[in-house]
Amino acid sequence: MPIGGFARPSTGFPRVPEHLDRLTETLARDSSRRGFLARVGGALVAATAARTVGTLIEPGDSDAFHFCGHIFTTGSCPHPTGLPRIDSRGYPLRAGDAHPIDDAGRPVNEAGQPVGDDGQPLRDPDGRPLPPAPRTRVCDRVQSIYRIGTKVDGSWYRCCGGKVRKLVDCCSRNSRRINGDAALTGYCYAGRKVYCVMYYDTQVPC
Repeated sequence: MPIGGFARPSTGFPRVPEHLDRLTETLARDSSRRGFLARVGGALVAATAARTVGTLIEPGDSDAFHFCGHIFTTGSCPHPTGLPRIDSRGYPLRAGDAHPIDDAGRPVNEAGQPVGDDGQPLRDPDGRPLPPAPRTRVCDRVQSIYRIGTKVDGSWYRCCGGKVRKLVDCCSRNSRRINGDAALTGYCYAGRKVYCVMYYDTQVPC
């Protein structure tokens, strides 16, 4: 059964979650004023998003995606490319190399443009750079996906790979966490409880 709007792929392309589907429609409209190119652009971005869906961590799968410093209790926050790695401001990073990514899971440059492996902007069939997609703080994005209020309160630290890792609670006033069971207080304050977790890798040696 789909959890949090995500469905596992069976055959062919995986099903695109509703929030990603809306994103691709918006990008397609913005990429061209002509209906044909809008449809082509939408198909290209949808294909990218579809590949991303297969790596999104569903709440019940958190125990299969342990990350250093966190023993499975509360599940990972939904993240465009899987493991919930964030930068110091809470925006999503690709776990393997800390490259900034947008909400569709595409690597982006400083201007927010989606880029390829060569670092150059991706282009539409007419050779124009694809428009930037939204890039939302991971804890804030939980609000739009699950329609609950969230806030980053506290955090704790562990040594991972010789560097200090900051583990961050995404808190809410929801009585249940992303796992579906009773939420824990963790490092949340003012009556909030942990809904899901993220991590930020510092450069501080340990």
